[in-house]
Amino acid sequence: MEKQIEIDGVKVSYNETGPEDGCPIVLMHGWGCNSSTVASIEAIVSPKMHVFNIDLPGHGKSDEPPAVWGIELYTQLVEKLLDRLGIERPILLGHSFGGRIAIMLSSRRDVRKVVLVDAAGVKPRRSLKYYFKVYSYKTVKHLLPLLFGKKKGGELLDKYRGRSGSSDYNNATPMMRAILSKCVNEDLKHVMPDIKAPTLLIWGENDTATPLSDAKTMERLIPDAGLASFPGCGHYSFLDNPAGFKAVLKEFLKNELK
Repeated sequence: MEKQIEIDGVKVSYNETGPEDGCPIVLMHGWGCNSSTVASIEAIVSPKMHVFNIDLPGHGKSDEPPAVWGIELYTQLVEKLLDRLGIERPILLGHSFGGRIAIMLSSRRDVRKVVLVDAAGVKPRRSLKYYFKVYSYKTVKHLLPLLFGKKKGGELLDKYRGRSGSSDYNNATPMMRAILSKCVNEDLKHVMPDIKAPTLLIWGENDTATPLSDAKTMERLIPDAGLASFPGCGHYSFLDNPAGFKAVLKEFLKNELK
């Protein structure tokens, strides 16, 4: 059932399914997606578990954040949602960007288990090409309005961004672009050793957005973590190999799915 709740002036939409007396599990999707992206995961666990599948702020039917949020403020919002809904010791499952929130939240709150699916949280190593691209953009952003005026300069900048920016960045509103820029540069390795809950890492071995090396870093830093990786799968391993994903997830959650 689709529901909405307002937290600190931000309307948050979520899908609640499964038996109310089942173990609670919170699903958090990746950047540029929404709760429907992880609907296949919801379908795996909802027969036995109480599922809360969230549209994170700025995605789906939830409001955009009122300011440039980082992972801390996203995590605080999810914490407040848990408190408002009376969700205690949930299982957290985060894909990609949602994994960032799961990492931060589980590092300081009592949760039953954690599932990180192709999760973000390790700041990527940047190549010289990347920095050239970033600083070239900053230079162009400064010069175009001076050379062509604010309106024409803005139009030219949009065209330049369309050729050089990522699809996530291009498809976002100005507020969400700023939030994406802030969040992707946050490194969460320092909080990973504080995660006490059993943690399952599920990864696509061909993931280029959050490479398998990130998963191995998380496995090393999180005290009770194990990694399952799928050959030939990318950043959406749960969609690339649904049968394998289902089998691994059900084994990890076998006690909660009885």
